[in-house]
Amino acid sequence: MLTVNNVTYQIGQAKLLKDISFSIKSGEMVAVLGANGAGKSTLLKLIAGANRPASGSISLHGRPLHHYSSAELAHIRTVLSQQNVVSLPFEAKEIVMMGRYPHYKNNPTAKDNDIVHTVMEATGVYSLADRSYPTLSGGEQQRVQLARALAQVWEQPNALLLMDEPVAGMDILYQQQTLSILKSMAQKRFMVISILHDMNLAAQYADRIIMLKHGRKWYDGTPAEVLNQKSVYEIFEIESDVFTNPATLKQLIMPHEIIFEQNKTPLTT
Repeated sequence: MLTVNNVTYQIGQAKLLKDISFSIKSGEMVAVLGANGAGKSTLLKLIAGANRPASGSISLHGRPLHHYSSAELAHIRTVLSQQNVVSLPFEAKEIVMMGRYPHYKNNPTAKDNDIVHTVMEATGVYSLADRSYPTLSGGEQQRVQLARALAQVWEQPNALLLMDEPVAGMDILYQQQTLSILKSMAQKRFMVISILHDMNLAAQYADRIIMLKHGRKWYDGTPAEVLNQKSVYEIFEIESDVFTNPATLKQLIMPHEIIFEQNKTPLTT
């Protein structure tokens, strides 16, 4: 289980997160939603152990997060970041194998190679195995990085997967496939936390949604409990219609069109 207890994070006098509390158990897929600057990525970095909270605590499997060594965390927690800049001409399969580094000393074992093959097949990037990573499109690079993250904890049930915008840059097919993979990982007893911008994808795949605003947790519950006209307006400041899809019984959010009023905003040409 992951437990976040009254966590506050600040830089100087600016509080980026304020009194955040929640817990996640194995088998859950949680989506974190919020407008830009709400604190989503900051929260994920704290849970990853990259930063320490100013106050409050984070524990993983009953042990304070800061009591784990980097090597220990690498076996039970994997992170997919927004930015994964790789300028050297590594092949795609070499990037994925980097996820196995915590599990071997000098050379990868047959098991490591099998896992890399499996996750590259699962994420649809096996055909890119010999391609130079910098030559790949943004969406292809994101799928390779997803494969790397999965390879790191593939055989570690109850591990924590932290995904910061995992479908960024992907076309609609791979968005759906990626979230389907993450959902299946949760069903295999992994804990999955994913930052998403698409409310409909969150409604479709997440077991639970946490909504942040101004560094605070505003809503926390199932998609049916937290996705409605009121919450969408409070979090994103946009009017919408929210329906239940009769075929899937999932929430469907349809934002209203915004009409730009040019006479109210001076423009130069």
